[in-house]
Amino acid sequence: MSRTLRFGLGALLVLALGLLGNYLLQRAESYEEVVTHGPSPEALANPYLAAETFLRKQGLEVTRADNLSGLDTLPSRGHTLLLLANRSNLTPRQNERLLEWTARGGHLLFIAERMWDEEKGKSGDGLLDTLNVQQYPVEKLDEDEAEEPSDSTADEQAAEPASEDGTGEPADAYPELTKLYLENEQAPAYIGFDPDFHLYDANNLAHVWANSGEATHLLQIYHGDGLISIVSDAWIWQNVNLGSYDNAWLLWYLSQDSAVTLVYNADRDGLLSLLQRHFTPALLALGLLLVLTQWHVGQRRGPLLQPPAASRRQLQEHLRAGADFLLRHGGQQRLLSNLQQDILRRARRRHPGFERLAVADQWQILGRLTRQPSTVISQAMRPLGQKRLSASDFTRQVAHLQTLRNAL
Repeated sequence: MSRTLRFGLGALLVLALGLLGNYLLQRAESYEEVVTHGPSPEALANPYLAAETFLRKQGLEVTRADNLSGLDTLPSRGHTLLLLANRSNLTPRQNERLLEWTARGGHLLFIAERMWDEEKGKSGDGLLDTLNVQQYPVEKLDEDEAEEPSDSTADEQAAEPASEDGTGEPADAYPELTKLYLENEQAPAYIGFDPDFHLYDANNLAHVWANSGEATHLLQIYHGDGLISIVSDAWIWQNVNLGSYDNAWLLWYLSQDSAVTLVYNADRDGLLSLLQRHFTPALLALGLLLVLTQWHVGQRRGPLLQPPAASRRQLQEHLRAGADFLLRHGGQQRLLSNLQQDILRRARRRHPGFERLAVADQWQILGRLTRQPSTVISQAMRPLGQKRLSASDFTRQVAHLQTLRNAL
């Protein structure tokens, strides 16, 4: 193939590719697609992460606490404590500590968790019962109103709210939303509390409240030098609901001009923390007693033993140690029996058929082989008894046996 032909084919291929690309570009259409990855792991682990971030963006100092262990060191004045955790495990003493902290000038905000029980005369929520604030389901309020007899038709008409004002608009355009009216403001703030619950201030101490069409969802009560805010629910400040209505604004309004601490876990204090708080001197005394006891038990009696020098570790000492070990664990009979068995083995090698002879004949053969008198043979080879020998008798017996063994 000539160079001209190759150049022509290459140019034709480039032209074809250019025409194909131009065609594809004319037919292609651009579009945008948004891929939602869902909440981040931090948001899934913390339902109030958006509330924390929002308050920090408002310039407030926000800290997170896992429990109430730091309440004693938490300053009261200029501080807001948002108790968003479940309080079912709080002890009466912990409830008292919360109210004492508030009375010193703090702002405590918590959620009403229990319904008022008419038969028991309490709800079981320590903070609510102490403040005499009662929570009811709205449907129970409707039942109570239906059971109350009316005196006249005029009273019934007076009890019904007007459906329209002078402009023809409904009197309450958003009956499901909670409205908070502020001084010098023409329109209320709208908050998305759950309309199924109602807070009732039995002592009539609240100076601020927020209502929906049928119920009250926010109460503020002065307590000592501090302030207590009670809400019927806190789901309005969770990540998915914070941006709805004026929910975020209410959170800022309740915590403005103060440092904020959010508590996510209000479990009761453990045994160790309670002991440390109430019995610190006793724990210190116990620790000191343990140290002194260890020192007393661990002190040595008499001078320290120096390690033996390496030059003393000779073969003779090892042999003596081994013999002492056998004597302690096997007794005299085992040592003497080993010597007798060794003598009989040597005699069998010197005199074939020795093991088949009678005992008297064996002793005669031993006397002839060792040139020892029969009295020495009988004394050395007699059967061993269970009675323990004295040191001199044992030494004499060993000497006789060693004499016979050496002679063989």
